[in-house]
Amino acid sequence: MKKIIHPPPGPTKQATSQEEVDKFLARKFSLDAFLFDKQLEFVNDPSPFKVAVCSRRSGKTTACAAHLIQTAITNPNSNSLYITITKDMVKRNLWKEMRKINTAHKLGGQENLADLTITFPNGATIYTSGCNDRAEVEKFRGMAIKLCYIDECQSFRAYIKDLIDDVIGPALMDYNGSLCLIGTPGPTPTGYFHECAVELADWSKHHWTYWENPFIPITSGKTHQQLFEREIKRRGLGPEDPSIQREWYGKWVLDSDSLLIRYAEAKNHYQDLLPQVKYNYIMGIDVGFKDADALAILAWSEQDPCTYLVEELITTKQGLTELVEQVKLLQEKYKVDKIVMDMGGLGLKMGEEMIRRHSIPVEAADKARKMENIELLNDALRSGKFKAKSKSRFAQDSYLVEIDRDKSTPDKIKVSDRFHSDIIDSVLYAFKLSYAFSYEKPKAAPKWGTKEWAEAQSNEMWDAEMAGHIQAEDIKKEYGDYN
Repeated sequence: MKKIIHPPPGPTKQATSQEEVDKFLARKFSLDAFLFDKQLEFVNDPSPFKVAVCSRRSGKTTACAAHLIQTAITNPNSNSLYITITKDMVKRNLWKEMRKINTAHKLGGQENLADLTITFPNGATIYTSGCNDRAEVEKFRGMAIKLCYIDECQSFRAYIKDLIDDVIGPALMDYNGSLCLIGTPGPTPTGYFHECAVELADWSKHHWTYWENPFIPITSGKTHQQLFEREIKRRGLGPEDPSIQREWYGKWVLDSDSLLIRYAEAKNHYQDLLPQVKYNYIMGIDVGFKDADALAILAWSEQDPCTYLVEELITTKQGLTELVEQVKLLQEKYKVDKIVMDMGGLGLKMGEEMIRRHSIPVEAADKARKMENIELLNDALRSGKFKAKSKSRFAQDSYLVEIDRDKSTPDKIKVSDRFHSDIIDSVLYAFKLSYAFSYEKPKAAPKWGTKEWAEAQSNEMWDAEMAGHIQAEDIKKEYGDYN
């Protein structure tokens, strides 16, 4: 198939400069001219359910924007929908691309910056939205949809299956619409996106990468290979490194080193706390409004080397009154010994209010040494000394929060903004206060009659004799010598 440089100046020659690219943008919008071959194969695929696995910088956002706009302007009064994790991600990625196409090609779409929608003169509308948890799935119910994109699929938790099966699938029936899943491989080859891309037969499968994106040399002035070699040299990695295979070649490989939190179900899942053991309880609180309030209850004991996540509560868009009620409920349920909270920014005012008006003894979390605390938690996870249920939000989020390799340096790790976890932060705050590390395994009693048994008996008699002398001396000091 003929490869067309994106975006080309016309059907007969390839773009060689940004100036020619800009000239093309003023021409009539056309998918055949605007997208390169791999993108076109995906967009033109008539299958109702299709999935694209791409590398970074592959042009997948451009494909999403162009496809959504083409569908809108050719289907009067239709609804199209773009979903990713958060509305901030919509603004950073798709929204800029759609506005650029709408403006440059004079398509006449009315842009609503508050709702992030575009309505065209023919009555068709493109809706965009974030969907960060199961509760947000419901807001799409009842829509009739011609085309739906779910982007950054690797960053969705298990609720993406409910989103597709319960809501989006039925919404496609009115228009005989189609659903497109698109994203890059996650750090672990698991989850519903991986199933659709690799295992499930009902999904039409597509794949393209940075290497097939002909727009890269135009904007950078460098070849694909030059940019690639510069990057692996900067990171000190070889081409076979799992993160390179994922990010540059779009391959599903296990890349646990890219994860911020090292939870592993085989080592870190538990069923129940140990019976007949007295546990102490700590509460960690991460506050937010745009993000969620997250409360984590951790248990530890001097009789057990492990710390356990026993309960978590994540709530979006609630006020201080509701948060206080949740804290008091958990405080009473577990007889919590300590409560530690993010007291930065808005959290400071909320924390002071909880202390003064509600008599909740909140302490400020240690946020200054966050990466140090992460390493302590990871060490406990590696040694099996931190436990959380495999279906917990903490466990699910641990497979999604990645290190941003582009912005990280050897002495400072930067967390990727692809996915944000509230519960991981609240667990971190509380874990710092767990003293489970002080546990010492009881020594087994020596076998009767052995040399070790005789020495133990001798030591016990000596200790008892010395304790008697010390007690006698204390009595003498207190009451004097009766002799």
